[in-house]
Amino acid sequence: MTLLAITGATGFVGGHVLRVAAERGHQVRALARGPQLPRARVEWVQGALDRPESLVELVEGADAVIHIAGAINAADLAGFVAANVTGTATMVTAAEAAGVSRFIHVSSLSAREPDLSDYGWSKSASEAVLRQSQLDWTIVRPPAIYGEGDREMLELFRLAAKGLVPLPPRGRLSLIEAGDLARLLVDLVDDADSIGQTFEPDDGTPNGYSHREFGRLLGQAVGRGNVMTVPVPAFALKLGALYERLRHGPRAKLTPDRVRYFCHPDWVCTARPPEALWRAHIGAADGLAATAEWYRGQRWLPPAR
Repeated sequence: MTLLAITGATGFVGGHVLRVAAERGHQVRALARGPQLPRARVEWVQGALDRPESLVELVEGADAVIHIAGAINAADLAGFVAANVTGTATMVTAAEAAGVSRFIHVSSLSAREPDLSDYGWSKSASEAVLRQSQLDWTIVRPPAIYGEGDREMLELFRLAAKGLVPLPPRGRLSLIEAGDLARLLVDLVDDADSIGQTFEPDDGTPNGYSHREFGRLLGQAVGRGNVMTVPVPAFALKLGALYERLRHGPRAKLTPDRVRYFCHPDWVCTARPPEALWRAHIGAADGLAATAEWYRGQRWLPPAR
């Protein structure tokens, strides 16, 4: 039996990792800011990345760390640094002090282009923290993640249900379903060959999807065969980000920082894990349709026509 110390366990991807870890028979010690409902095979540790004493409790006696926690949105560079760089460094320090050598780090495909955005820079810097450590690390750079529990893509599904999907300018992207990503993160724990490697997992589609193809897949997922995909120019996205900031303040999801990496033309995975270790089980058409159905079950999407 393996004891896994997991950060970000209360989030979207973390919830899938908890499920997969339990299915595999692992015990989990999971970090959470506040009280959580009991869950089989999970011991909750109240704390946060900026509370080092809680990380000591989290990693004590663990066999491996899966570090998922971080910020995908922040008001400024300092916010990204605090969550993604300092938070990772603090977690690495705790693991090293406890003698926990195996460390799986969830980064982002945006780390490939650190000059595009503060988010990408912070993720690249978090990877540098791992590479300078003495840990047996593996870095995972997911592309766009979707699946049950996700709120980041929800608005795109809602727009697709209305028949219109606004998208960034011309480009391509890769996708991965959250359950598939969770399987990889747990698979890596006992895989010695992946130590010191950086992987970019996706659903296995060669050369990913054009933005237009992605929009059409969203339309199919919500039962709209006639969805219109509209490429939005970069300047319009920037204006939209400014409006969002004025309207929602620090809670805005579309920010100038996000616009910069949304508009990059190539977010296609290239450094996939070896198939002997892992391969995706869920293609985009089936996965997006299942996600839409889950949204409907939560009443986040209207019933299919």
